[in-house]
Amino acid sequence: MEKQTVTIYDVAREAAVSMATVSRVVNGNPNVKPATRKKVLEVIDRLDYRPNAVARGLASKKTTTVGVIIPDVTNAYFSSLARGIDDIAMMYKYNIILTNSDENGGKEVQVLNTLMAKQVDGIIFMGNQVTDELREEFKRSKAPVVLAGSVDAEKAQPSVNIDYVAAVAEAVKNLIDHGNQKIAFVSGSMDQAINHDYRLKGYKKALKDAGISYDDKLVFETDYTYKAGQSLEPALTAAGATAAFVGDDELAAGVMNGLTDAGVDVPGEFEVITSNDTKLTELVRPKMSSITQPLYDIGAVAMRLLTKLMNNETVDENTVILPYGLMKRSSTK
Repeated sequence: MEKQTVTIYDVAREAAVSMATVSRVVNGNPNVKPATRKKVLEVIDRLDYRPNAVARGLASKKTTTVGVIIPDVTNAYFSSLARGIDDIAMMYKYNIILTNSDENGGKEVQVLNTLMAKQVDGIIFMGNQVTDELREEFKRSKAPVVLAGSVDAEKAQPSVNIDYVAAVAEAVKNLIDHGNQKIAFVSGSMDQAINHDYRLKGYKKALKDAGISYDDKLVFETDYTYKAGQSLEPALTAAGATAAFVGDDELAAGVMNGLTDAGVDVPGEFEVITSNDTKLTELVRPKMSSITQPLYDIGAVAMRLLTKLMNNETVDENTVILPYGLMKRSSTK
């Protein structure tokens, strides 16, 4: 006997909620109590209900769609990664749904649920932080999830990155080799694993190797924005810093221009090295020295890894580390 198609009505009846509530859960609408959402999702999983817009009649249950979660569409770092993802997706005939999570943990969970409701075959996540809540959602997701240029300290998800610890250590060593003793570490929130567990570790390693003691007064936690960087000049000067490693290019441009506006000569009196080598490094004066990451390749390799996982192919390596470099320009001596 042919299996009956499960309808939205069956789910509503089984979960003892209205059809409107089921519809809200399926479409990722945030106006549903967490307990209700959980109950409805459990029923959806149990009955294997598939919203008909996408999956009805598709025996293969393949939508050939990949969801991409990006924290900030306007940040050149993430847009470069997205290009690599998009090119490989086209090659393998996958469509992409791009969602912007505004670097907001709650919204990341919401867009993830929206993508799962749209029955995507796989998800690429490019957030600055993998929270416990997100980790739970990744586990629940039937679709495989790959992190691109994002780190998960627990290494639970397949990911594609560079060795951030080694890269930052090399960048900071470069500043030490130029005779700098007081080097500022400027980054986004220390709640983010990328900053706390990777970049800061690299910074401390370089100092330790050079016999310089770590001073937390030289560590500046701020937003990844130009304005935030610009307003740091008085604090950097007060701390006696003569150089800075910065965790984001837009932030670094703000730091550099803030110093220049205050009459500090970059690189003569203060050196700056940044992290992502986006085109912003070439647009400012002096041009900024930077760690180089193969951003396009990180995106492309993440997408290729995802295609393998979606097709249940064997994957040799869950954590892929690509090579980084150091590009010397005019913001360092």
